[in-house]
Amino acid sequence: SKMLHLIVLLFTVSTRAQESACRAQANSIEPILSKPGDIMLGGIFSLHGIENARYTFKSVPEPTKCKGFSYNEMRIVRAMLFAIEEINNSSSLLPDVSLGYKIFDVCTSIHLSIKAALILMNGNEGDESHPGKPCNTPSTVHAVIGMSGSSHTIVIARALQSFHIPVISYVATCACLSNKQEFPTFFRTIPSDSYQSRALAQLVKHFGWTWVGTIRSDNDYGNLGMATFIQTVQKEGICIEYSESIYYSYPSEKIAATVRVIKASSSKVIVAFLTKQDMEILLKELQNQNVTGRQWIGSEGWISARIFATEESYKILGGSIGFAISEAEIPGLKDYILNIHPSEAPGNAFLNEFWETVFHCSMSSKENASTLTPCTGSENLRDISNEYTDVSEFRIPGNVYKAVYAVAYSLQDLLRCKNGEGPFVNKTCANKINIEPWQVLYYLKKVNFTTNYGEKIYFDESGDPTAKYDLINWQRNSHGNIEFLKIGAYDASLSEGKEFIMNNISIKSKQQQYPQCSHKKKNLKTSHCFYRPILFFADSIDCISCPLEYRSNEQRNECFLKEIEFLSFGELMGTLLVILSLLGSSITFLVVLVFFYYKDTPIVRANNRELSFLLLLSLALCFLCALTFIGEPSTWSCKLRHTAFGITFVLCISCVLGKTTVVLMAFRATLPGSNTMKWFGPTQQRLSVFACTFIQILICSFWLIISPPFPNKNVISHKDKIIFECDVGSTAAFYAALGYIGFLSSICFILAFLARKLPDNFNEAKFITFSMLLFCAVWITFIPAYISSPGKFTVAVEIFAILASSFGLLFCIFAPKCYIILLKPEENTKRQPCLKLNSAYTLLIIVTERISLIFLK
Repeated sequence: SKMLHLIVLLFTVSTRAQESACRAQANSIEPILSKPGDIMLGGIFSLHGIENARYTFKSVPEPTKCKGFSYNEMRIVRAMLFAIEEINNSSSLLPDVSLGYKIFDVCTSIHLSIKAALILMNGNEGDESHPGKPCNTPSTVHAVIGMSGSSHTIVIARALQSFHIPVISYVATCACLSNKQEFPTFFRTIPSDSYQSRALAQLVKHFGWTWVGTIRSDNDYGNLGMATFIQTVQKEGICIEYSESIYYSYPSEKIAATVRVIKASSSKVIVAFLTKQDMEILLKELQNQNVTGRQWIGSEGWISARIFATEESYKILGGSIGFAISEAEIPGLKDYILNIHPSEAPGNAFLNEFWETVFHCSMSSKENASTLTPCTGSENLRDISNEYTDVSEFRIPGNVYKAVYAVAYSLQDLLRCKNGEGPFVNKTCANKINIEPWQVLYYLKKVNFTTNYGEKIYFDESGDPTAKYDLINWQRNSHGNIEFLKIGAYDASLSEGKEFIMNNISIKSKQQQYPQCSHKKKNLKTSHCFYRPILFFADSIDCISCPLEYRSNEQRNECFLKEIEFLSFGELMGTLLVILSLLGSSITFLVVLVFFYYKDTPIVRANNRELSFLLLLSLALCFLCALTFIGEPSTWSCKLRHTAFGITFVLCISCVLGKTTVVLMAFRATLPGSNTMKWFGPTQQRLSVFACTFIQILICSFWLIISPPFPNKNVISHKDKIIFECDVGSTAAFYAALGYIGFLSSICFILAFLARKLPDNFNEAKFITFSMLLFCAVWITFIPAYISSPGKFTVAVEIFAILASSFGLLFCIFAPKCYIILLKPEENTKRQPCLKLNSAYTLLIIVTERISLIFLK
């Protein structure tokens, strides 16, 4: 019957596994536009903004609320649809294959971006009325076009790369995306920022501006792009007065503070590596504080944005120069963008919303549905002037157009098995019904074609196109209108030094009489200045300190990385301490062998031989724990060195305390009518050692949980070097562990001192008294030596204290016993009333007693 139950259970599990489906959980999203086809393309765009949501982590988050409408993103969507329709109508490109699409709007939300990517992969929009597909079905899309930002693109590229689905971005420029180890399925039709950053540096150098300020978006796009720019201008002799960062979600006070820095600066040239959204926020504050008279150098993120081409903006940004995405002249795209109408997809909520937003009317047929006037359907987009209807140039839409065509040409190569090669074992061509994303990915890497307007498209080994930019200048034309005039270009495919090309066109700028580094003077003899290499000029007026991890040279005109110092195994001091540590553990091991061989003799059996062996084990660990203090600090070594030291020394002192207590109890047991030893037998001795040690284990456990030690580069203690050390983390836990060791040592010393003259065979109290006095003396003198020792010598002092106290306990307690065992075996008997030591050791005991009396008084 058990076998029958097992078969039924396996059948049930198998049936349920087959019925399992992948669904979008909680708040699902559906495509705003879709069309079936033989081969499907996914599109992820940000057609709306997003309202800031508060997450309490106490309830299920509410659905994401979108706001606004992006006309620019709408133009991008239309460019994708135009390219797909053009390919479907082509008789030469994929003649027997139809392309379909699913387009999602993620409202600039990263978590919606992930959700859209996963839905595209599985093909289930999460509608509860549709049961969803099994989790093991192939992807329903063969490539994804998106997104409009580097951070969002990084997210979806990571989400889809495990399924070999290619992602092609039209505007994600972060240089980090060129790393094929991290993003093996990513491609883009826009150049990497690494090219743009170097081009901006050459542009600044071309105009002779050597004293500039920089401002960047606080995201992957801005931070990485500006880092490359600064690294490049460092080699060109350009000074950076300030470097600020902003983000559109920053508090208004922080944006205002950044603008105040710009306003108070002496540099009149500003390099702005910003997204359009961040530039919009910054521009409003610049207008509020009336910051004019600056020469702006812009990145492609905002320099060609028509939204800024207003009279108010021109007062601030007029004369701006920067690199823009190369313009594309795509036949038929202008008409396709302007001919959009809700009748294309009757009832489509997205198209209705677009129409209502543009014409401020209502598409709803219900009465009282809106206070707006009803839309007639005869409205004409050509009568409207906004960002969507501006079809004077196609920069980003051109990149989307090229991305769709790149997928189409890779599909054509796949279906035709171009050059007789392919990722197929039998070298047969693919069938349009059975195409998988990884096959498209293979041919996408090899795609090479020319567009209808004559531009050659291919991807390098990093998935990047050839870097080409238009250099534009904000000017007014003869009619007084603001235009972005092309004054030059940058082409990375040209030979080195010739990438930057200037046209013979008059440039409007605000570059006259800008302060240069050579115009700034300062008497360096009266001021001890340090310099950052990117800021230094011999006659600079501003003395700016080197970064904390750097130091200046003797001429104070360059920064060098400080020497990193820690106690290493390779240096002489470290080697000597290692030798002493291994020597101590070896001697301890030899004593263990001696005691084990003579374990049945009276001197070993006295005072509990189990405690003796446990004490020897703890001493060996004390010697070895000194090794954890040597070498380069790491997370595990910092945690180990302090906790191992604390626990092993408490174990050691607990054993010594147990042996001292045995002497006292043994004496009391000799008194008439006393049964003290019954209450402190071997079991109680073991429990006392365990209890004392367990308390320290608890302290160290809380220490590691609350605030454990960690490696830290101390750049403050010394000006010329960095001390690589272990920070204790929680100071309270550190002092608690040390204080507990001190407490046990004090108790042990007092008890041993009181029992030093008790009459008992093989009385250890005198030796314990001396050993604990030596132990306490070492650690008391350790404190001032530890505080005053510089750098790696601090660690060396701590190791010396560990070794000295361990050797003291080992020799003071066990040397006399080994002396009797090995050299005076005739005295190792029960009849011997006390240990007969040589005169030198007797004198040492007398000195110890006198010092102990003075110490106690």
